[in-house]
Amino acid sequence: MSGLCGWLAPAQSVAPADGAARVALAGMAAPLSRFDGAPLAASLSEVGGVAVAAIDGSRHVYQQDGLQVAIWGRPVLDGSADDVASRLASLWLSRGVAACASLSGPFCLTILDAFSGSALLAVDRAGIHPLSYASNTQGLFFASSMDALLAHPSVRGALDPQALYHYLYFHMVPGPGTAYLGQQRLLPGEYLHVRGGRQCKGSYWQLAFQEPGAARTRASFAANKQEFLRLLRQAVESSLGNDSASTGAFLSGGTDSSTLAAIIGQVTGRPARTYSIGFDAPGYDEMAYARLAASHAGSIHHERYVTPDDVLAAIPAMAAIFDQPFGNASAIPAYYCAQMARDDGVTRLLGGDGGDELFGGNERYAHQALLSQYERLPVMLRQAIIEPLLFRQQRGKPWRLGDKARRYIEQASLPLPARLDGYNLLLRHGHRTVLEAGFIDTIEPGMAPGCVNGAYWERQGQGLSQINQLLALDMRFTLADNDLFKVRKACELAGVEAAFPFLHDAMVAFASRLAPRDKLDGRQLRPFFKRALAEILPPAIVRKKKHGFGLPFGQWLHSHAPLREFAFDNLTQLRGRGIVRPAFIDDLQGRLLAEHPAYHGTMVWLLLMLEQWLSQHPGALGALAGGFAASATETPAVLDPTA
Repeated sequence: MSGLCGWLAPAQSVAPADGAARVALAGMAAPLSRFDGAPLAASLSEVGGVAVAAIDGSRHVYQQDGLQVAIWGRPVLDGSADDVASRLASLWLSRGVAACASLSGPFCLTILDAFSGSALLAVDRAGIHPLSYASNTQGLFFASSMDALLAHPSVRGALDPQALYHYLYFHMVPGPGTAYLGQQRLLPGEYLHVRGGRQCKGSYWQLAFQEPGAARTRASFAANKQEFLRLLRQAVESSLGNDSASTGAFLSGGTDSSTLAAIIGQVTGRPARTYSIGFDAPGYDEMAYARLAASHAGSIHHERYVTPDDVLAAIPAMAAIFDQPFGNASAIPAYYCAQMARDDGVTRLLGGDGGDELFGGNERYAHQALLSQYERLPVMLRQAIIEPLLFRQQRGKPWRLGDKARRYIEQASLPLPARLDGYNLLLRHGHRTVLEAGFIDTIEPGMAPGCVNGAYWERQGQGLSQINQLLALDMRFTLADNDLFKVRKACELAGVEAAFPFLHDAMVAFASRLAPRDKLDGRQLRPFFKRALAEILPPAIVRKKKHGFGLPFGQWLHSHAPLREFAFDNLTQLRGRGIVRPAFIDDLQGRLLAEHPAYHGTMVWLLLMLEQWLSQHPGALGALAGGFAASATETPAVLDPTA
């Protein structure tokens, strides 16, 4: 729907102005072609160019005397949203890279400085607006969509086999990597500064928890509640923008979306417009909670029940809109929810994403706290009494309580974050069972948990409580690489802009100051959040467990023949890609899916969406046809704009 792209190149490699303009606009043409009414601005200089296409209010361009500043999104600079691009240009000239720290809100940006032959790329603190880049001997190329990046004739699109492995492991491709060799993504709060032939990547902002120590006085609940509600109203008001009448909200019936529905009514003085998705499948439908929240908030509520036929119809377009493989099936209901809102005249939807990761709302936080209690027992008690008793050779009748205790100890004995992957599909089956031997030769399977989650855990977790370590990990991976990507792309497909009030910078800063016990007290999730909103939310919603827009795909594979045939046809096509072993696909379609439809239905979905993504991206198919081994050795060149 909107985005930013451009390039920085040595002067002698830049095409004439009109040709350069065509190159810049080509990068935006493909992802924008399905939408109307998106203004486009392009600016050029002797060292490069930039193009921005965006809906009203989210395009900010400044150009004067060889300096180009382009921002996509809704940034705020030192508290003001007015004239952001020109004011950022002044800050760039006086402060350089440090100018980024003055920005807040959702954005990605580029600054091209013709006088110094330098460039700056940056993304917002939550990673709401992505920015990818690639460099070679012809220059540095960047875009907010990898599809736009690949539209430039100087950028190649060779698939990275390690990224495909990461997709099968994480169900998405975690940053800073992308699906393509030689292309990288900026992480939340990161910048890339290019000058004098060198690329310097750094962070202008990092999530920092301020855990209260013995010398710090903890704020009272009343004071924290007052500040929280004030910031929440400000965040919602900011997210509504100038046209609140055309803004609605996702409503799943959980605490976060229900809170937004209530606060929108308070801020605007009129009922919120809310949109919910349901499923006619036992254990998946939460429409009753959504109706309760809508009634309590007095919102104008809209509902749709998603069917297997809806899923079947949406899969090709959904695979096409993602610029790299993505396996979160709840993107489908999110899309239909956004489509329903668009049909109702809504152009922006507020989502509750971020509330769980800031205030402690995921069930696994409580589960991990329970597992961590075991390691606090005396070593002699564990090793000399408990474990020998439970793990000795069994005789007589099975002991169900003993089986549960053994599983608990096995999980608790693993260190974090490795034990978060206990139910990982690829780990459970083993990569040699799932993947072709030739594909395994091109990857490093141990890189998934060890070098992605593990490295971040070690870097961010020094001196933090376990709950804050888990929150930091989820902010970085679960949120930035998965949930935000899902909602943003689902909304883009429906022609709607997504906004996330809980990720307002002041709200993130507030949550980082809360005491760990305010986020997890024993096994009680988000105690502060629920207590602070007790007068706003219905009691039943405060007490309910998290659910969301989960898709009953595994169940529907059994009950809906057209969906099953479509899925299995795609798995048949995937057999010839040299990635997944045909024997595993046979086992998956037969024994495994019959044994556990929900669990192994997820693997069917992952493989189905991989095949669909490859089919919808012809450039990726070309890379596959050339084989993985040769492309895996390619190394991107470093830009030298002074050459």
